[in-house]
Amino acid sequence: PIKIDVPEFRSRFLQLYHSRYLRPVRDHLVASVESYAPLMAQAPKTFNFFINQPWLKKLSEKHIGMVDLPLLSAPSLKQQMAGHRSANMTLEQLEALSAEQKAKMVLVVQDPFTSYYDAPVVRDLIRLIERLGYSPVLLPFKPNGKPQHIKGFLRSFARTAANAAQFFNRLHHLGIPMVGPDPAMVLCYRDEYAKALGDARGEFNVLLPQEWLLEVIATEQPVARSERPEFYLLAHCTEKTVKPSTHGDWGKLFAHLGAELKPVAVGCCGMAGTYGHDAKQVDNSKGIYSLSWAEPLARLPKDRCLATGYSCRSQVKRMEGEKLKHPLQALLELL
Repeated sequence: PIKIDVPEFRSRFLQLYHSRYLRPVRDHLVASVESYAPLMAQAPKTFNFFINQPWLKKLSEKHIGMVDLPLLSAPSLKQQMAGHRSANMTLEQLEALSAEQKAKMVLVVQDPFTSYYDAPVVRDLIRLIERLGYSPVLLPFKPNGKPQHIKGFLRSFARTAANAAQFFNRLHHLGIPMVGPDPAMVLCYRDEYAKALGDARGEFNVLLPQEWLLEVIATEQPVARSERPEFYLLAHCTEKTVKPSTHGDWGKLFAHLGAELKPVAVGCCGMAGTYGHDAKQVDNSKGIYSLSWAEPLARLPKDRCLATGYSCRSQVKRMEGEKLKHPLQALLELL
């Protein structure tokens, strides 16, 4: 006979049931951001008004467990790009282009955080591509699945990844480079997609901005300046780990344009995706920030400090009251 400790069995069963079916509301809220952010972005000022209300902030902290909810970009990316030729091409129209037309095009891949909460970065990436003599095409938003992955909704993530991979593999056959502005989201296509989908992931490749820019800048004449402006790069921790050449790659780009980019040795900013918005972890998040980010940002000119990660820029905005630029925005200014 098998002896069963009924109270312990019941306790373990309830833990398993709770972890799978009774997840905290904040987990579902984060995991589904790619479904509701596009809808909210249709009226960003209205939603920002409510997000800023003290009663809603208290409600969010007490019943959802999230604090310092980010504000939507206003005007939205769609509003900023209204009438721009980059936003009016369908997949079928792209497939109908000649090889000569495709050779001067760049596809801009959207992600939920940059497109809907930090739209100027996407807008400036499009402007930078144009400034370098290429025709940018802003692809329709396609859920990436990263928010589902970080909250452990792995089956949902796999379905989202499979759908996105099908879309991007179709684009891959066009031979047009694809570029995404946020390192965490771009690297998700390479790492998490490969683990979740295996061979079904396909061969598509979404480039980081610096990867595409290095290929393009190599054909341009270096810029000579009487005085070399200095900038400081605080790179995303995941990006530095997965791609150790990050500082050097951006440094080459700035040097080519007659500027100097100095790497700043920092660890995690403390935001870590949505960790910093967790009401139970907010003190830890701010403490992590104080370990390495607070000191250089107190010492260096913030208008010359650059951050590649959306979450990093959000954390600096919360802690310092102002948001840092993405390196591509500084390059656009130098051009």
